[in-house]
Amino acid sequence: MLPYKGDEDMFGEDFLFGASLSGFQFEMGRNSPESIDRGSDWYTWAHDKLNIENGIVSGTFPESGPNYWTGFEEFHTLAADAGMKIIRIGLEWSRILPKPTFERWTDDLDDICNTEAIEHYRGIIEDIRNRGIKVMVNLNHFSLPIWLHEPIRVNRYSDFTAGGWADPRAAEEFRKFAGLCGRRLGDIVDMWSTENEPNVLATLGYRNRASGFPPSIIRPELAGVARDNLINAHLLGYEELKKETSSPVGLIYAMSWIDGEERAVDSALKAQFEFIDRIKDSTDFLGLNYYSRMVVESDEESDSGYRTLPGFGQGCKPNSLSRSGRPTSDFGWEIYPEGLYNILKTTMRRYDIPVFITENGIADATDGLRPYYLIGHLKTVEKLIEEGFSVKGYMHWSLTDNYEWASGLGMRFGLVSVDFNDGSLTPRPSYYLLKEIIKQDSVNGFKKMLKEPYDIFDETLLIE
Repeated sequence: MLPYKGDEDMFGEDFLFGASLSGFQFEMGRNSPESIDRGSDWYTWAHDKLNIENGIVSGTFPESGPNYWTGFEEFHTLAADAGMKIIRIGLEWSRILPKPTFERWTDDLDDICNTEAIEHYRGIIEDIRNRGIKVMVNLNHFSLPIWLHEPIRVNRYSDFTAGGWADPRAAEEFRKFAGLCGRRLGDIVDMWSTENEPNVLATLGYRNRASGFPPSIIRPELAGVARDNLINAHLLGYEELKKETSSPVGLIYAMSWIDGEERAVDSALKAQFEFIDRIKDSTDFLGLNYYSRMVVESDEESDSGYRTLPGFGQGCKPNSLSRSGRPTSDFGWEIYPEGLYNILKTTMRRYDIPVFITENGIADATDGLRPYYLIGHLKTVEKLIEEGFSVKGYMHWSLTDNYEWASGLGMRFGLVSVDFNDGSLTPRPSYYLLKEIIKQDSVNGFKKMLKEPYDIFDETLLIE
């Protein structure tokens, strides 16, 4: 592939290419006992024998993961060699505060916090910054300390003594965690995010038992309680971090483009934006996570007023074609880059808030589809920038394979392959493709891949 010979850079020198990681999904590793954190709800949930026997979780364990905790330097070298300008990481609440904080004030946690863990995170962040790469730190990516959420007790006995995000104490405890992190690490963090995909977290644990997310109960009213508590947690965490740092503080949110019947689409978009509508005045940026679309139709019997149609978006058969003829991933998610263009444009028109793409990627063990996924989605971003929309950056999910929640080690999202037996890292072809895109600062040199062998980009599907 010859270098692109355009008249000017298409993404621009201020555009931040990078990758997103999280704590629980990346930190632990088979050959690294010091990396293991047994103090979270997800660690307990993934190891529960009944969960494994019933297929609620995979039966593979996070301590067999990619070992970012002690191997972070190799991860950062791969990011730097690809030309990345930003890395998003997560801090594990259960590592930093392994003991309950209920009886403590926000500024009275130093004697019960894990100083060794905080200093280890400082070393990770400094290693990133020493390579000339910016750091976005996210404070909550689904997992909670076991003292705040005991999912087995909630699931089996309806015991909400430690009820997670359904617990009325959760938002205040998050404020304390945010304040501690801001005080101890605020001098070296470029950007903060309070939460990752709170809309997903509130829904899956209380409305979608098939997702395998704890506590895996059908209590729709608790989904609303969890959502409200997550909103309050963001507002309190934002307030606390702004006391400690001058760096931007934002929120990372899961977005889908929504197609289908007009009335159903309107209802689904309204529901999707509700959370952001309630916090928009207390966020300095919005991180948008996009994987695929939804197609909906009206359903008067549903409490939402619509239902999601199978065969589109995330409701497809794995490694097949969607009902619209698009290829699908190992997870059964339809490749639909036009949806990223549409939801970005809709979101940026609705809110006067800087926007980053903080997750975008595909489960693809063979790397057969990932190159086309990358080209298609980055083409939409480039087109928006050409139209004058100020998208600030793109963080791929993810740099390496990881522990994909209830699916365990089975879903491979990495630009870099992880051998979960020996921990070795091997870049896939898509890693080198993204490296070349970053170098060329455009996807125009690869635009043939939008049509061959898959037709994955149709400009007639883009909104005006």
